[in-house]
Amino acid sequence: MKKTLIASFLLALCLNTHAQIKYEQHITALREEKAAELAKEQYGPLKSDQVAFLDYFPVDASYKVNAKVEVLFDEPVFRMPTYDGTSNEYKRYAIITFTLHGKEHTLNVYQSVALFQNPAYKKHLFLPFLDLTNGQESYSGGRYIDLSTDDIKGNDVEIDFNKAYNPYCAYSNGYRCPVPPVENNLETKIMAGEKAFHKSKNERPVNLNAGQEFSAADKKIILSGDENAILRVLQTTDDKDLRVLKATSSDVKYNDPLIESLSKRMFATVRDPNHPGVGIAAPQIGINKNLIWVQRFDKPDQPFEFYVNPKILWRSKLKRKGAEGCLSIPNRKEDVLRSYAIRLQYINKEGKVIEENIEGFTAVILQHETDHLFGILFPDRLEEQSKESYAPLNDKIEFSIHPTTLTP
Repeated sequence: MKKTLIASFLLALCLNTHAQIKYEQHITALREEKAAELAKEQYGPLKSDQVAFLDYFPVDASYKVNAKVEVLFDEPVFRMPTYDGTSNEYKRYAIITFTLHGKEHTLNVYQSVALFQNPAYKKHLFLPFLDLTNGQESYSGGRYIDLSTDDIKGNDVEIDFNKAYNPYCAYSNGYRCPVPPVENNLETKIMAGEKAFHKSKNERPVNLNAGQEFSAADKKIILSGDENAILRVLQTTDDKDLRVLKATSSDVKYNDPLIESLSKRMFATVRDPNHPGVGIAAPQIGINKNLIWVQRFDKPDQPFEFYVNPKILWRSKLKRKGAEGCLSIPNRKEDVLRSYAIRLQYINKEGKVIEENIEGFTAVILQHETDHLFGILFPDRLEEQSKESYAPLNDKIEFSIHPTTLTP
């Protein structure tokens, strides 16, 4: 009898050890797969010789937990801020509750509105979170876990923090990484998954060949009149127009011959004497491509300038409030907080990548117009800012700064 018990114990121990080894091999394989993915592209977030610096906590099965799921219905769309100063549309999909090391925690799971439209990602769920390792053992901007609706079995889902990974922003500038919402801040240390990347961040290189060509619908708009003909400006009051205005635009091939015609028609539109503006973005005339006109109030004679594939690489934490209107939003002006200074990157007609620092009112216009390229309208900024508090720095000029910026 005693020998039988010992044999059973040893068998169970052997099976458990085998399962643990198999599990660790599975997690290791996932990490190796991710490393290869990060460095496989010339314009990816990591260079091939940097993969060796990826770091992880030891695999720990105690961080694989079973969570109870409450699936949510009729949740409103909201904009989740990103670390580049823009935002993406999401819905809360579910609330999950789990016990980790004897303490109960709750997190929200989200669904990307844009990815949901893509059949390949229709089941994708997004779990961003912050924890007490951020800024020390792990990346300061939080970590992510990918899930699928298929992972939910009845009212349960397995959450494996060993699969937690860093956003691309941990390795390189130039990416739009969602900021984990405050409700997903765990008051515990998650000593599992990916650790912080301790090498200097890369500057994301510009791929001049990555732009898209104009679609047939785009060409129809561009060629619908002569080069000086004013185009119709889309309005938020029209549901069909609004769908275009809320869509994310894509880069365009800088040397596409149709850009010249489109730029002239956009310029004629923004200078329409009946509805003049200080800037216009291609989505406002029905084309979801990254092209804008902006009046440069910071230059002699205040010229208008055209930008291909503009990107804001940096925004000052110092903000200034000012009145804004929009050619696509009739009869509305509001005070919006914008960064006082920015660093802009764009491509000129010769295919050269240009970067420059811009401040003041011109920086505000550029922020407004580049927001259009991400489907962001200034009322979205007002909603976003209503959830934050800003400390005024001057009672004469409305300069403000986020309070956390003032702390060491």
